[in-house]
Amino acid sequence: ESASIDELLALSATFIEPPTPGIRGRVESDLAANLHDVPVPLNQRVLAYIELFQGRLHDFIEDGMKRGSKYLPMIQSVFRAEGLPVDLAYVPLIESAFNPNALSRTAARGVWQFMPATGTENGLRQDWYIDERSDPEKATVAAAKYLTTLGSMFNGDWHMALASYNSGPGRVQKAMKAGRSENFWELAEKRGILPNETRDYVPMILAAVVIASNPAQYGFEIDAEKIPAVETVALDKPVDLRRIAEWADITIGDIQTLNPELR
Repeated sequence: ESASIDELLALSATFIEPPTPGIRGRVESDLAANLHDVPVPLNQRVLAYIELFQGRLHDFIEDGMKRGSKYLPMIQSVFRAEGLPVDLAYVPLIESAFNPNALSRTAARGVWQFMPATGTENGLRQDWYIDERSDPEKATVAAAKYLTTLGSMFNGDWHMALASYNSGPGRVQKAMKAGRSENFWELAEKRGILPNETRDYVPMILAAVVIASNPAQYGFEIDAEKIPAVETVALDKPVDLRRIAEWADITIGDIQTLNPELR
C-alpha cells in the first residue's frame, strides 16, 4: 500500500497556499493552552499546512488519526521511557497515516517508514520470512533508538533531527556547511540547500503535531479504534497461518492484520 508521505509531498508541491489571516490567532490560542515538547514556530509554512490539513486534506488526516489511536498509547509509552519528546509520536501520521503495510516509492516500509539499511542499523530483522519494519511495536522501539541518535547528533534541535529523519543526517550536515547555518528555518529559506521535500517535511510534521494534539479545535472528530485483546504466542518452528487461524477460530486475514511483519 502506498505511503502517505509520497502523496503529501506531491500535493504540497502543487496545492500549498498561503494561510488565511484568521488562522494565526486560532493556533496561537491553542498553543498557549497546550504546551508542546517540540517547539512549534508560527511561520507561514506551518500555518499553511495546518490550514491544508483541516481543509482539503481533512478526511485524509482524520482517517490517519483514527488508525493511529490504537498505536499511540504504545508509542507514547516507549518515547516517555526513552526520554524523547512525546510530540514525536505523531511523526507516523505524516509518514504512513499509521499504516503498518505502507510502502514508499523509495522502499521505505511500515508505520515509521524505515529504509532497509536504516531498519537493519536499528535492529529490525528483514529477510524472506519477516520484515520487522512492519511490526508497529518493534519499529517504534527502533524509531526511538534512531531519533535518540539524531537528537544527540543535532544537540537536541528536533527540527534538524526531523529533517535528518527525512533525508538522512549526512545530507543535513552538508546543508549546514553549505548554508553556513545550524537553523533549519534559515536553511529552508535558501533554495537548493536542503531537498525540497525536506523543506516541506518539517513544517508538515509540526502541523500534524498541532492538530493531533487537539483535534476538536480544528474540526476533527476521532472515534478511537478498539485495541484488540490479544495474547502473544512464541512458536519454535514454522506453522501454516491457516492452521493458526483455524485453531484460534478467526480468519487468516485477522491473523495477518495482527502480524503485519510476516511476509
